[in-house]
Amino acid sequence: MNDRETDLETAMLRLVTERGAGKTVCPSEAARAVGGDHPDGWGPLMQPARKVAVRLMKEGRLVITRKGRPVDPDDFRGVYRLRLPDGTPSED
Repeated sequence: MNDRETDLETAMLRLVTERGAGKTVCPSEAARAVGGDHPDGWGPLMQPARKVAVRLMKEGRLVITRKGRPVDPDDFRGVYRLRLPDGTPSED
């Protein structure tokens, strides 16, 4: 894992934990946290963010959802969101 992927992982896990159980975040929020608010900074991080999200879901550390339902991490398309797995404690 490279530094960019490590930073994305840290941002994703921090954001879903801060948001809390049952709430979701957009992967672009993690990309913006790492690359800044300008599209030239965060835009190129969207594909690496997807890769990190898939790995974290396979590890059971977060859930990728589409239209409110968990997806198959190996076969999903389009807009997706991230959330904590059910039963994971969050910051209150």
